[in-house]
Amino acid sequence: MIEVEDRGRVRVLRLARPPVNALDPALLARVAGEIHDAPSAGIGACVLTGSPGMFSAGLDVVHLLGLDRDGLVSALGTFFDAMEALAASRLPVAAAISGHAPAGGAILALFCDWRVMAEGDFIIGLNEVQIGLPMPDVVAGLLSRTVGYRHAEELAVSGRLLTPAAAAAIGLVDEVAPADAVLERALAWCEGIVRLPARAVAATRATTRSDLIELVRRSRSADVERLSREWEHPEAQAVLRATVDRLKSRSAGR
Repeated sequence: MIEVEDRGRVRVLRLARPPVNALDPALLARVAGEIHDAPSAGIGACVLTGSPGMFSAGLDVVHLLGLDRDGLVSALGTFFDAMEALAASRLPVAAAISGHAPAGGAILALFCDWRVMAEGDFIIGLNEVQIGLPMPDVVAGLLSRTVGYRHAEELAVSGRLLTPAAAAAIGLVDEVAPADAVLERALAWCEGIVRLPARAVAATRATTRSDLIELVRRSRSADVERLSREWEHPEAQAVLRATVDRLKSRSAGR
C-alpha cells in the first residue's frame, strides 16, 4: 500500500495501490501514520510519490459509493487526518508527482512543501465540480494560498485540469522534470533542506505553515458535514455513478 525506502536521511513514501493509487481510508491512514512516525526514525525530510505515470487518481469513489452516511463521514475524516499530518509535519515533505494527480491526488501534493511534476501527457488539478461536488473550504483555501485568488477562483469553478507546464506557470507545481528524474529532483530539494540548521528550519516552517494547519482544523467539521450531505444529493450521485461506470467501461476495454 505504501512502499518505504530510506535514502540517507530522506525517506521516500511511494503510494502503491494499483492501478491508480486511489485513496481509500486504509491508504490515507498509512500516509498520516508514516508522516507522523518519520521524525522518530531520525529522518530529516520525506518525499511522497506514486507509480510511473500515476501519482494518485484521488479518492476511491467506488469504495465511497458503497458506504452508508456514517461510513462516509469516517472516511472523509481519515482524509482530513492525512491533510493535517502533511500540513503539520515536523519534517519538510516534497511531492514527486510521477504522473496524473487529479482531485485528492492534487490535494495531497498541495499540502507538501515542494512539488516537482513529471513532464508528459499528464494532468493535475481540482475537478470536484466536474464530478458533482462543491469544492470544500479547506481545498479552496489551499488553492488560493498556492496560486492566488484569481487563478484559484477560475480553477475551482471550472474544475479545469492542467498540464504540467501550465501548472508550473501559475505555481501549482514548483518544477517540471523528465519523468525519470522527478524522484531525484525531489530528493535533491530535500537533501538541500536537510543540510540547513534543523532548529532554524523547524521554527521557520512552524511559522510559515501555521495558517495551513489552522485552515485544516478550522474547516474539518463543516467540510465533512457539507461533503457528506452533498454526496447524497441526486445530482452528485448521478455524476459520480456515471463517472464510475465510464471508468469501468474503459478498464474492461483494455
